[in-house]
Amino acid sequence: MSEEPGGAAYRIEDLAHRSGATVRTIRAYQDRGLLPRPERRGRANVYATAHLARLRQIADLLDRGYTLASIKELLEAWDAGRGLGGVLGLVAEVDGPWTDEEAARISRAELDERFGGRHDDAAVADAVELGVLEPVAGDEDSFLVPSPQELSAAAELHKAGVPLSAISSHLRELRGQVEHIASRFLEFTTEHVFARYLGEHPPSDTEAAEAASLVRRLRPLAQQTVDAELARAMRTFATRHLRQHLAKEEPPEQRTEMRAVEIPVDTMRAVERLVGAEQAAEFITAATERELHARSLDRLTANHSNDSIIDETP
Repeated sequence: MSEEPGGAAYRIEDLAHRSGATVRTIRAYQDRGLLPRPERRGRANVYATAHLARLRQIADLLDRGYTLASIKELLEAWDAGRGLGGVLGLVAEVDGPWTDEEAARISRAELDERFGGRHDDAAVADAVELGVLEPVAGDEDSFLVPSPQELSAAAELHKAGVPLSAISSHLRELRGQVEHIASRFLEFTTEHVFARYLGEHPPSDTEAAEAASLVRRLRPLAQQTVDAELARAMRTFATRHLRQHLAKEEPPEQRTEMRAVEIPVDTMRAVERLVGAEQAAEFITAATERELHARSLDRLTANHSNDSIIDETP
């Protein structure tokens, strides 16, 4: 269809082609009041540039997670002159980067060099699947690295002797756990902070601006909390692991002396029938430790009782 003085004019098929929506979708939007009806010119229905802009706006809001019902309310607010500035500003704040880290580009040769000079197509495919690397359109020898820190961590682990397959498996496991943490943090802040902005109707510009400000303030808290808790957990578990390792490696002269103790045959057979021959020694050791613990408590209790009697003596 030809250009009109007031702007472009489209048949519904042309509008569908330019917007990426189907003819059926366009008609459904019209029926639901999301899209204005076309202008009738003779026998033809004519759509204008405003229709195209509205379809692109709907598609953008759908991509951001809005339902058609909420989009209708937003568009009605827009048409009534209340504007979408506040809401879209909030959406832009949430969609913004959650880290100061900037993506980098790396060649295949540089990548191979960082990982020991070995050309490993399977490992690269794994990294692409995980999103650690992203192919560059039109350049088969380059990759985009969304998180250079993550790639550097993988390179250091590999240099320390960790196989690439093990690094990928660990990342998959870690990602699942971190995504759970992120989901819980969002649920927590939604319940206690953002619930008042998420009613049945879109927030006003003022409310949306307040919510966007809160997002900016709370954005670093998730990472700060996880960093602090990870440091605490690593300190606890690393210390425990080191102590266990050192206990296994004690010099012979510092180890507790082990002495053989004869146990009556009937007693040993009864234990084996109860827990099995393989677990008998462990069971006897545990039973002995429990008895020692109980007797120690009895002794402490008896001493405490004697001390009380002495204190009460005139």
